[in-house]
Parts: sequence; C-alpha cells; structure tokens
Amino acid sequence: MNEILFEIQEAPEDGYLAQSLDYSIFTQAEDLETLRPQIKDAVNCHFDEADKPKVIRLHFVHEEVMVA
Repeated sequence: MNEILFEIQEAPEDGYLAQSLDYSIFTQAEDLETLRPQIKDAVNCHFDEADKPKVIRLHFVHEEVMVA
C-alpha cells in the first residue's frame, strides 16, 4: 500500500476529528499539532510494518454556515 487518506473535520464541541476513508481508523485531538502524531500512531497500530502505507494524506473539510 502506498498511501492512506484521512478526512479531518472540526469537532462539534472543540478540537479535531480524523477518520480514515478506507479503514476503521479514527482519532481526535484538541489541536492539529497533537492530531498529526496521533494519526501516525493510529496507523502504526493498525498495520504491520510490511503493510504500513508510505504516505498519510490529510483532507481537511471546513464547513461554513452563512445566514441567508
């Protein structure tokens, strides 16, 4: 496997949520600086060394609400 994709969203209350789009991997953190190493750790725990992806891609989803 060459890469794994995570979708990053702001948490409803505070912080950020990260979820893999292809695997059952999920983590969250208070800030992005903390989230990035947590994603790496979650990927390392999920895969054996031989199967681990070489690239972790983060897709940030930003939702904005406007008054009509």
